[in-house]
This record gives sequence, structure tokens and C-alpha cells, in this order.
Amino acid sequence: MTAILGGRPEGLTSLRFDDDLDTRARLVVVGNGMAGARFVEEVLERGGGEQFRITVFGEEPHGNYNRIMLSPVLAGEEHEDDIVLNSHDWYADNGVTLRAGVLATRIDTAAKLVYAADGTATPYDHLVLATGSYSFIPPMTGVRTDDGELRPGVHGFRTIDETRAMLDAVGRCRKAVVMGGGLLGLEAARALQGHGLQVELVHAMPHLMNMQLSPEAGAVLERSVESLGISVHLDVFATEVFGTDHVEGVGLADGRRLDADLLVVAAGVRPNTDIAVRSGLEVERGIVVDDQLRTDDPDVYAIGECAQHRGEVYGLVAPAWEHATVLADVLTGTDPTAEYHGSRTATKLKVAGVDVATMGINTPERDDDEFLVISEPRRGVHLSVVIRDDRLVGATLLGDTRKVAFLTQAFDRGLALPEERIKLLVDLSDGAGSASGMLSVAEMPAESQVCNCNGVTKGAICGAVADGCGSVGEVMDATRAGKGCGSCKSLVKQIVEWAADGDLAEDPTASYYVPGIPMAKPELMAAIREQDLRSVSAVFAALAPGGTEDARSKMGLTSLLKMIWGVDFVPEKDGEFINDRVHANIQRDGTFSVVPQMKGGVTTPAQLRKIAEVAEKYEVPMVKITGGQRIDLLGVRKEDLPAMWDDLGMPSGYAYGKSMRTVKTCVGSDFCRFGLGDSTQLGIDLETRFQGIESPAKMKLAVVGCPRNCAEAYVKDVGVVAVGTGRWEVYVGGAAGASVRKGDLLATVGSPEEVLTLTGRFLQYYRENANWLERTYDFVPRVGLDHLKAVLLDDSEGIVADLDAGLQRSIDAYRDPWGQDAKQPATPGQFRPALPLIALPKVPVR
Repeated sequence: MTAILGGRPEGLTSLRFDDDLDTRARLVVVGNGMAGARFVEEVLERGGGEQFRITVFGEEPHGNYNRIMLSPVLAGEEHEDDIVLNSHDWYADNGVTLRAGVLATRIDTAAKLVYAADGTATPYDHLVLATGSYSFIPPMTGVRTDDGELRPGVHGFRTIDETRAMLDAVGRCRKAVVMGGGLLGLEAARALQGHGLQVELVHAMPHLMNMQLSPEAGAVLERSVESLGISVHLDVFATEVFGTDHVEGVGLADGRRLDADLLVVAAGVRPNTDIAVRSGLEVERGIVVDDQLRTDDPDVYAIGECAQHRGEVYGLVAPAWEHATVLADVLTGTDPTAEYHGSRTATKLKVAGVDVATMGINTPERDDDEFLVISEPRRGVHLSVVIRDDRLVGATLLGDTRKVAFLTQAFDRGLALPEERIKLLVDLSDGAGSASGMLSVAEMPAESQVCNCNGVTKGAICGAVADGCGSVGEVMDATRAGKGCGSCKSLVKQIVEWAADGDLAEDPTASYYVPGIPMAKPELMAAIREQDLRSVSAVFAALAPGGTEDARSKMGLTSLLKMIWGVDFVPEKDGEFINDRVHANIQRDGTFSVVPQMKGGVTTPAQLRKIAEVAEKYEVPMVKITGGQRIDLLGVRKEDLPAMWDDLGMPSGYAYGKSMRTVKTCVGSDFCRFGLGDSTQLGIDLETRFQGIESPAKMKLAVVGCPRNCAEAYVKDVGVVAVGTGRWEVYVGGAAGASVRKGDLLATVGSPEEVLTLTGRFLQYYRENANWLERTYDFVPRVGLDHLKAVLLDDSEGIVADLDAGLQRSIDAYRDPWGQDAKQPATPGQFRPALPLIALPKVPVR
């Protein structure tokens, strides 16, 4: 047993020793972030569990999680449970001692001991520092309280706890200032805006994302960000935080004050080197390491964002994982000569809703560098490449990343470039691998890197398939491809499908109706009915693994429960989209669109006068006729919605919901000399019967009085066409959006009443059998027209009566939401004032 020379150190309460009979070397890792945990994984994969007794210190009390995905968690797009990489159980299952929530404070390199804040000392044979970075809080008057803590209302954005705190605050706050115009600041600003806050972004540098983008590209990004309704203040420092008990505003160096009740500081990070400094290790910007990641002490190593290698400190996850791979090779003896020689960084991500890809340098550095730029600020597009000695040494793609696949390969592997350099950025003709300048999956070399975050190549993905991984999900689990930022998932799927050559098992999760409940839709519906589950939380408690709730599943379950139970459904507001919570369509600037119901597109002078009066009263910036023949009032403040509905005195037109929306009609036989049937009345009848009915995705209908198709019935979810002598054709599965598809003729019927009956049966069958968010133009080809005809016309499955009854339950449960919530909001904060985000009017009067 090793003793402590010189007696017991001051403040030491216990000394941790492992079983003396265990002869394995003691490997201690300080830091349980993405670098530290990845290193442990790499060691275990090389059989290191037989060589080492592994102890991991983590300052946070959690297991390891994907820090890259904190922005989607803040935005409400992901649940924090979904970003966990290694749970506490994982460490135990792999024989790793995790000291979660314990801060390592100092190293005695002579005695080989790690001292922790809880008073313990842990011996090591090899020590790896993976302490990462911390949020930099610039010195500002009033940013901290007298005890040194951040003032209430001030938040960093680096950890899951900080993200939780912001999510807790958004419901009480109206205005936010975000400090920092880098990736993290932009993501925070967009996420907070999505929660209804007015957001202002303050950046000390002259352009956004100055570490990755050129000034010109930064200016294009600024324009795109401001078009979202986020105010941007550049080239100015925040110098003061106002408020006593809580943040009330932020003062800028130029004398301006920005009112705010929430301040998010995302002004960059700094390597966390405190433990190395206190322990006498060599530290400059980061902990200085050599090509084998070794510090100036031969048994202490550093990896990830805290490490400085050849003068470089990387703030990206891909270099950290390269560090982990090299060091695992060295320490396990898999490759004792392995070395790290630096990283060629290439990133592809979505910043505040804008696609961005960067690699290498963003501007020329030598006189003979070639520099090609295509900039379209109005479209939010800025593309550039830097070429040196016929090799790609840098590229920036902002707003249009279609060329990123080839450019990444050219950057990583030095692929030959087309003589016409413009082909690198735009499609002209065949060049650089294909007409699009991108390599097909078959053409990609095995060493082509597919997942930049995890350094996974095409060869590794194909190898996983060859080793028996039978689905896309299994390949992702085995290789970690797609497990970082997720931007490569579609390419991973293509490669897996190509490598499997058709012999690909379906991922079990692909059949789940929602990701949080491991059941297909029919099985899920049966369980809900059998167990009488009438709320989303009840479904999770009874059917989710461990009773765990999944944020991504709530909207789909809400729609399903409304369809099953009708008026007996128990609503829960956190199970609805923002549109459904406030019964209006949110716009990109945070205002709302109000579309009153006009059945069949028919209105009256009295309705038009009322709409005009309301538009003037509430200063509506734009009044527009929609493609569905309705009047749309755009730019309405959230807090004005109930009063506007009350003043209109018209029902909701459901332009915002995953539901039956409008029925578009032509004039029909009343006035048109070509009319063969009363399309107007039939459209009104359809809209009256099916108004507001929940469905897996939005439903658009149309009725035309003759095959001239003036109301475009052939390209609707359900389209009805008068063909003479009282007969009507019913088409299903049409589309006229990004996808264009002529609907399939389901049947020709002999009366408007039969149209109503057949349409209702199709709607209910679709509601019961379609996947969540699956439009009819995908559903109809999937189930097959012949199958639909057999079920709905011939009653081949004996369910027609049940379809009629199920739809009638939903019809009976219908309540106009504008009438309900205009009088009494469902929750006190349902229409809490959150606007205007920018000065109204937001659009010119046309």
C-alpha cells in the first residue's frame, strides 16, 4: 500500500485506495464531458477494462451528455433525456467508478494523488485531464452580486443545468439580451425567440461568427438573423447590468440601455486550466501537450478543449475525439507510437435556422491564393472557396450547403478540382464528380469522412454493415456516425442502404407512431383504449419505458387522443404546438396570423366590413387573400388575439392546425355557364361537417363544378369534381406544394350526400392509420389505392360502420376554440404579452 509521505495533508478527510489484490494500473480521468467520456469509451473498446481501474471525476452530477445538443433542448426541439450519451448505469456496467458532482481541485504529481473538493485523495498511475472549457463572463458592473454569484436573471449557456434554468425562466420573462454573436449566442437567441421572448443580440466584434466567417459572410448572416426579428448590435461591448434583485436591463459602451429581464452570456469560452495551474503544470492558453497529448509531467495527459497542442486550442468536438483516439491507442498499447498532429476542422451546422458549413480558412492569405465568392444577400446566401496550388484550403457555405459533400472531400483528401472553379459552388455541367459537383455514395472513397463530429468514414460505416449491423440505427450505435450534431444522418442512411445492397432490416423504431412509446400506431391505439388512457401524461406513465415522458412525442399523442376520445380527451397544454395553444399561426417574427372561417370561400358584405374594422382597430400590417380563398390578417400581437376574435364574431378558419382546414370552391352551377354541379354549396357542407377535425397532418379540400378545375381539386388531399347528371368524382392524395401529385380517383358517386359520407370515411381511415405528420400524398401511395377502394367502398375489413362512428364522435366533440378562449383563456399565461418583437408595422402597406 502506498503511503503519503510527510503525513496527512491538511484538510484531507480520506484516502481512496482500491483492492490491493487488483494489480491493474490506476487510470484517473478528470472531466466527464464529451472528451473525457469518449476517451473512456475508446479505452474500453481496446480492452482497457482488463488493464486499468478507471475512475472518472465529473464536476456536474450527471452522466455524460451531448453538449452540442443543448441548443435544441433550449428550443424545445429535444428533451434532455435524448442527449444523454452515457448514463450512470453505463459506468457501473463497464466497471468504471464515476465520481459525479465531485470537483477535482489539485494534483500532487510527486505522490501521484488527485485531491478533490470533498476532501478525498485518489491515487493514479496515469492521469488524463479533460476539464473542457467554461463560459467566459466579461467584466461588467452589476453582473455579479456581493457574494460573487451571477445576478438573478443572468445565465451562462454551457451546461444542462444552465439550460434548465433558462427554460424555467422563459415563462416569466418577456425580453432577453444575448451577449455573443458566435454559434452559441445565435442558437440561444433563436431558441429564446421561439419561446415568445423579444431578443436583442449584442456582439463585441464587427460581424457575426467572426471566428468562422469572413466580414462579408457575417453581414449576410446578420441580415438573415434580423429578418427573423432578432435585433443585432455589433461592434459594441456590454458594460453594465441594471437591476437589484433581478436583471432589469443591460448598458452598452456607447451609452444605450437595453431593457431585459433575462441576460444570456454566450461571449465565448476559456480553457478550464485551474487544476493544472494549481498543480504546477505548464499552461499557456491551455494545458500544453506534445504529439502524444502528454503534459510536462510524463504521467499526466490533457485532451479536449483544455489542451493546447502546437499553439492551437480547439473549441470543437471533432478534435477532442481525435485526441481521445490517439491517447487510447498510446495508453492501451494498441499503437504506442500513435501521435496527434493537429486537426483540419470542417463543420456543418444550422445557426438560428440558417445552414452554415465552414472548413479551413475563409479568406485568402497569400497573393497567389485563388478566391471565388458568390454572394446573394437578399436570399441569405454567401458562398466562397479559397484554393492554393490547385488544392482546396478553405470554403464557406452560408444559406446553401448543397455542395458541402464534395467540398468536404476535396478539403480532407485533396481531390482534383474542376478547371472551371465556379463549378465548385454552382451547377453548370458535369464536373467534380457529377453534375452537381458532389460525389455519389458509390463514388465516395472508403476513407471519405462522413461524420465530422465523430470522425467516421464511409469505410467504417460499410464495415459495420459487413459486421452484421442490420439497420441504420444499429450502424449509428456501432460507429457513432450521426450521434454528434446530426447533420450527416441522411448521408449515413444512404451509405448504409448502399452497403447493405437491399439486405437491410427495418429499424424497429421506424414503426413507432411516436419516438417515446415503443409501439406501432394500431398497437398504441388498442392499448390506449384498453387501459382507458385519456391524457398524454397518462399514456407516458402506462406505456413509455420507465414511465419517462418524451417531449418529441407529445404533439402526436395529443392528436391521437383527441381522435380516439373526442370530448372525453383530457387536454394538457404542454402537449400542443404553439399554434394549437393560441389557435393562430405563428409567423417568423413572432406575431400571429388570423384567418376567420369563410365556408367554401363565400363571404358577405357584413363580414367584410367587420374584418376591415378589426384590421384597422388592431393595426394589422397586412390583409391578404390566401391560396385557399380566405382573408388572412397578418402581424397580430399575441396578446390581442382573444379580443380580436371577440370583435370579429367569426369562427376559426383553422389555418394553423394539423387538422381539416379549408374547402376551396369555384362558382359552380349557380353562375358559371360551364358548371355541372353546385360546388359552392357542397364545399360549404364539407367544411361545416369536418371543421377543425384533428388529423395526423393538415388536410386541404376543394370542390369544382366541372373538370375545368378552377379550384384545383385534382391536387388536394381530397378533391371533388362534378362530372354531370348529378355525379361527382372523389380524388384523394393530391398535392400542389413542394411536392406536386395528382390525386387518385377513389370513386364516382351519385349525390352530394355520398360525397360527404365517402369523404368522411377516407378522413377517418387516414386519421386512424397514417403516421404522425404523414400527408395524404404519402399515405395513399403507401397503403395503395386498390386497398383503399376495398376497405372504403366494399367494406372488405368490416370497419365502415366503425369509421362512420369514430368520425361522428369527433364531430360531436367540436368546439370553436376562438369562442372558448376569447372568453376564458385555458391558462393564465396563454396569451401573455410577448410582442412586438420589432416595431410595427413589420411589412409595408401594399
